[in-house]
Amino acid sequence: MSKIAEGLLYSESHEWVKVEGNIAVIGVSDFAQAEMGDITYVDMPDEGDDVEKGEDFGALESVKASSELYSPVSGKVVEVNSELEDAPELINEDAYAAWIIKVEMSDAAELDELMDAKAYAQIAK
Repeated sequence: MSKIAEGLLYSESHEWVKVEGNIAVIGVSDFAQAEMGDITYVDMPDEGDDVEKGEDFGALESVKASSELYSPVSGKVVEVNSELEDAPELINEDAYAAWIIKVEMSDAAELDELMDAKAYAQIAK
């Protein structure tokens, strides 16, 4: 069974969000990485790019499949996790430590549409 970190928010498409002031740190859940298998590549936007809630901002590729990444919030990408360019397997090792992007949110109210860990546990089965 995959682990679900408390204190984070989750989208139905299996991205997690850690809120740090007006910054949303975004990654993929342990459930998502376990379903994908060994991740071999992470496609990420560039710093300065705009992302829209519900729109794709990149993709994960694994030995099994490719999966789009969907932004749980709207805003501007202020940082990408460049470590993932050379070591995408970090997501398999610890999905909650291996964040993908940090977004300066344009509308923090969008967070209200995300799930807490308990609600996410109901869909991550």
